[in-house]
Amino acid sequence: MIVPTPRLLWLVGLIVCPALTLAGIRPAEVPLAIAATGLVIVVAALDALRGRDLLRPLAARLPSVVRIVKGRTGSIPLELLHAGTRLGSIRLALALPAGLESTQPELVAGIPAAPASKHVWPLLAPQRGTYPIVACHTETASPLGLWLHRRTLPVQCDVRVQPDLASGLQANAAFLARALTGSRSLRQVGKGRDFEKLREYIPGDSVDDIHWRATAKRGHPVTKIFQVERTQEVYVLVDASRLSGRILEPASQNPGARRPEPLLEQFIQAALILGAVTERQGDLFGLVTFASQVESFVRADNGTTHFGACREQLVNLQTRPVTPDFEELASFVRVRLRRRALLLFLTSLDDPVAAEGFLRGIDLLRRQHLCMVVQPRGPSVEAVFSHDRVQHVDDLHRALAGHLHWRGLRELQSVLQHRGVTLAMSPADSLAAALVTRYLDVKRRQAL
Repeated sequence: MIVPTPRLLWLVGLIVCPALTLAGIRPAEVPLAIAATGLVIVVAALDALRGRDLLRPLAARLPSVVRIVKGRTGSIPLELLHAGTRLGSIRLALALPAGLESTQPELVAGIPAAPASKHVWPLLAPQRGTYPIVACHTETASPLGLWLHRRTLPVQCDVRVQPDLASGLQANAAFLARALTGSRSLRQVGKGRDFEKLREYIPGDSVDDIHWRATAKRGHPVTKIFQVERTQEVYVLVDASRLSGRILEPASQNPGARRPEPLLEQFIQAALILGAVTERQGDLFGLVTFASQVESFVRADNGTTHFGACREQLVNLQTRPVTPDFEELASFVRVRLRRRALLLFLTSLDDPVAAEGFLRGIDLLRRQHLCMVVQPRGPSVEAVFSHDRVQHVDDLHRALAGHLHWRGLRELQSVLQHRGVTLAMSPADSLAAALVTRYLDVKRRQAL
C-alpha cells in the first residue's frame, strides 16, 4: 500500500496546477502544460516503482509469550530483520488489541548495517488476561520522498497480564518474615506428629514418648522426639461466579487509595499470597477455581515452577454470570483428594441460595478435610450499635440493613461451626491477611 506524501502534493500544487491554469488561459501553452504534467507523473511513477520493493525483505519477530504485571509498565522486545534492505529509516507500529496501552504508539528507527536490529516497546494493561498481537505495521518513504510505502508484517505473540502482588506482599510482609508469625508472634502448641529421632531419656519426659523397644535393646530409657509436619497440603478454592464480580467499597476512603476492584481480584491476590506463605512454611499449595463447575485444578506442590503454574491459571480467570455449584465442587474435590488437606474457600455466602448450596456440599468434605471459609464483608455489614456514624435517616436505614446482613452471616457462622467448619468475615481489602492468619493458626495448633 502506498500513500502520497506532502512533498508530492506540494509538487503537484507548484507545477501541475499552474501549468493547467496557464493552459486554460492561453491555449498556446497547452503543450507546455501537458509536458510539465507528464513529467511530474513520470517522476512520481518511477519513484513509486523504485520504492515498491523496499519493505519486501523485512520481517518482524516477537517472543511467543510476554508476561507483564497488571497496572505496571512492562516491555516487549521487537526484533526487526532487514537483511539486504537499503532503507535509511522506518516507522513501526504494533497492532495492539483492546486492553493493551502504550506510551509509545509508534517508533521511528534507523536501519543499521547489521542484518537485524532490536527495539523495546513499552506496554501497560489495566486488566488481567491474555492479549494476542498478530501484526506489526511498517512504513518508509520512497527514494525521492514522494510516496509512503506501507506493509503489515505478521507476528505471533501472546501478552499475558498477571495479577499485581506487590501491594499485597508489602501489606502482608510480616507473614513472610519468619516461620509461624502473623500480625503477632504466637507460641507453637503441641509437640508435632512426625517422628524425628531418638534421644536419651531426660527427667520430665512423658512416659508415652518412651520407645520401649529401643529402651530394652540399649538397656536405658530412650525417648522419641517428634517434629511438626512440614508437608501439609493446603488448597485454596476461588469462587469465580456472579457473586465475585461485585465491588465492595473499602471501610476507609483515602484520597490516594487505589480504585476498588471486583472481589475476584481480591480473591486472586489473596490466593497467591497464601501460596507464597505456604512455600515459606514448607507446605504444599494447591489451587481450585470454580463457578457452576470446576474451572481448573492444580494439585498441591511447591517450588517456583509450581507457583508460576498457579499464577498462570489465574491470568485468564473471569467472573461467570452463574450461581456457584458447591455440590459439584465437593464431588470433584472428594474424588481428587484422598489425603486429608486444609481447604480454604474464598467465596461469598451472603446470598441465601449460595449459602444453602454450600451447606449441602460441605457435608461431603467436612469429615475428611479441614474446611474454612473466608467471607468478604462490606463496610456497612456490622452490628447496629457498634458505631455512632448515624447522622441522617438514610444512615439509619443503611445501618439497619447492614445489621440484618451481619445477623444472617452470624447465624450461618454458628451453623457451620456446629459442623466443624470455620467461617471468618473480613473486609475485602484484608482478605489476604485473614486467609494467611487462618492457615498459620491451623499450623500452630496442628489441627490438620
